[in-house]
Amino acid sequence: MNIINDISSYYSDVFRGHGIKESRSSGYVSFELSGILVTAALKYIMMEWLNMVAFYITGISFFWIGYIIYRYVSDKSLIKKWGFTMDGFRSTLVFLLPFILVCIIASLVYGSGRNDVNILNWRFIPVIFLYPFWGLFQQYIMLILIAGNLTELEKVNLSKTQVILITSLLFSAIHYPSFFLMIFTLIMEILFLLAWFRWKNLLALGLVHGFVASFIIFYVLGRDLWLELFAWF
Repeated sequence: MNIINDISSYYSDVFRGHGIKESRSSGYVSFELSGILVTAALKYIMMEWLNMVAFYITGISFFWIGYIIYRYVSDKSLIKKWGFTMDGFRSTLVFLLPFILVCIIASLVYGSGRNDVNILNWRFIPVIFLYPFWGLFQQYIMLILIAGNLTELEKVNLSKTQVILITSLLFSAIHYPSFFLMIFTLIMEILFLLAWFRWKNLLALGLVHGFVASFIIFYVLGRDLWLELFAWF
C-alpha cells in the first residue's frame, strides 16, 4: 500500500502542472541536440531506406556509449543522475507491471490468430535478449537528452505535464509512418516518463522497452526483427 500511496500523491502533483523544480546547467546541450538530430536522420536513411539496420544500431550504440563514457570520466555522479543504477529499479517495474502484462498477453493472443506468425519461432529468442540494450539507448536519448534538456530551459518554465507530452509526441513521430506504432509508443512513453520523473531508473525502462517491443513487433505487426537486422547482407 505504501508504494500505491506514494505514486498517487506524486502524480497528483504532476497533473496539477507544477513546474519542474530541479534544474541542471550543462555545456553539452548543443552537442546533445545535434547528436539527436543526426541519430533521427540516419534512422530514416539507414533503416528505412537502405535497410542497413545492423550498421545503424551498431554505429549509434557505439557513438552514445562513447559519449556516456566521456561524460562519466569528467563527472562520475552522472551515472546515478542518469539512472544507470539499481535505485528505483524495482519500483519502476512494479509501476509498469500492468502495462507489461497487458502487452504480452494481448500480443500472444493476437499473434496466435495470425496465419503468418509462428508463436514458437526461435528467432524471437535472440531478439528478446538483445532488444533491451537498444531500448536502453532509445530511452537514454528520450529521457536524459530530450526530457532532461527541456527541464533546462530557463526562459520557459515547462511543467512536468508539458515535458511529458512534448517528449512523448516526439518519440511517437519517430515511428512514422506506422500509425499503430505511433499510438502505442505515445502511450508507452507517457508511462515511461511518469516512472522516470518519480524513480529516475533508466535500466528498468530500457529493459521494459525492449521486452515489450519484442512482443508487439513480432506477434502483432508480424515483423521478424532478427531477419530485418541482417536484411542488408
